[in-house]
Amino acid sequence: MRRNNAAVLLIGIPVVMATSSTWSATPVSGPSPFASCTIGGSSTGTNYVNAEVEPWLAVNPAISTNLIGVWQQDRWSDGGAHGLVAGFSLDGGATWGETPLPFSACAGGLGYERASDPWVSIGPDGTAYTVSISFNASNNNNAVAAAVSHDFGKTWGNLSVLIANNEPTTQFFNDKESVTANPIKAGVAYAVWDRLESPNGNPYADLHAAAFRGPTFFAKTVNGGQTWSSPKIIVNLPSRQQTIGNQIVVNSQDGTLYDFFDMFRPPFNVTASKVAFIKSTDDGGTWTKPQIIADLRTVGVTDPNTGEPLRTGDTIPEPAIDPVTGQLYVVWQDSRFNGGLFDEIALSTSTDGGNTWSAPVRVNTPTGRPAFNPSVRVNSAGTVAVTYYDFRNLPAGDTTTLPTDIWRTTSTDGGQSFGSELHVAGSFDMKTAPNSRGFFVGDYQGLDVRGTTFVPFFVQTNSGNTANRTDVFAAP
Repeated sequence: MRRNNAAVLLIGIPVVMATSSTWSATPVSGPSPFASCTIGGSSTGTNYVNAEVEPWLAVNPAISTNLIGVWQQDRWSDGGAHGLVAGFSLDGGATWGETPLPFSACAGGLGYERASDPWVSIGPDGTAYTVSISFNASNNNNAVAAAVSHDFGKTWGNLSVLIANNEPTTQFFNDKESVTANPIKAGVAYAVWDRLESPNGNPYADLHAAAFRGPTFFAKTVNGGQTWSSPKIIVNLPSRQQTIGNQIVVNSQDGTLYDFFDMFRPPFNVTASKVAFIKSTDDGGTWTKPQIIADLRTVGVTDPNTGEPLRTGDTIPEPAIDPVTGQLYVVWQDSRFNGGLFDEIALSTSTDGGNTWSAPVRVNTPTGRPAFNPSVRVNSAGTVAVTYYDFRNLPAGDTTTLPTDIWRTTSTDGGQSFGSELHVAGSFDMKTAPNSRGFFVGDYQGLDVRGTTFVPFFVQTNSGNTANRTDVFAAP
């Protein structure tokens, strides 16, 4: 039914081939450093050696030619990867080196079998912070860990476990962490994540179970990652509610912290997810109650011609803050603009510190096809950029490939309208991607700012190459 509706919407809408300027994308990732590792196997899992997914990027505010990106390396079909890898550039993204991060047994670091959800942020003194979810496939042992680099991402030390749940048949699973360096206080950074509390030791226990919940945890370092505070709950939810996608942005003018997330709650329908946030005016000491921005009306993403699923960031809102004015922005996947048929990209903004928010607007070019995995950033001139994937170049009736492209669009009026679309990369065949409950290149993709220039950091497939399904690219 959805395919037929999408086809009707395409009538009269020209399919946009890559006629706009395509940026020159630089390959970042190389052959897997974990290719010979056999740790972390399971009876149900397939490992995609050389497959990189879920990249994130940070530009060094102290030396803008230094870029550090992180990603999952050798993705498993049933969760996580052999390990995490960091890429580093000292020439603005023209050339890259890479090094394993110490978060898994394959990397010779923590003894956990797998790692996931890479994130990186860099402070005003050039200290880089990275974090991981590290866990086992053979049992439910899991942890959130952090490490730091003082040499532009070449090496990583001060390995710290922020929280660990290694009890027999533990009912806790720490998930979807991020780290944010304070942009005006050297040595200060914040980590946030949700911890799923299930009725038993199964991390995939039924969300509807009465004993299920997922509060938000917070930890902080004030000495450049040498030590971290004991984790504390900052969003405490009742049974059958959880947060996911927690991510902090900091107002450089007054130091206010904002933590954005998706909040699930009954009745678990298309309007049950809420884009929400809390804020702290005392550097994380105390926090407000959750405030709702909008419904997160995702219906997920599928191949418009076959109905095959993709796994995307459909429950992950992405925030940004104007470094000069403090104006807040958040983007997410939403089906409200087409009657609930497929996901597109929604944006809301606040000019008063989150007290009020604009009605959601559509960011992507409407093509009658899904758009997904948005990222958002604001440069020093106040220009807002959003990157995303879409299927506009998929021919009707093509069931053997899934041509996918990456686009960037901008706003110069505070997020009221978007245009000046640029083609970042593609088309590439999404069906070559690892399959992890759907074709998967990550729940998120990277985007940061170098001066007034936006730098997308993303995964695309090597179409048809099953020995090297994906690679990480930068478009500086």
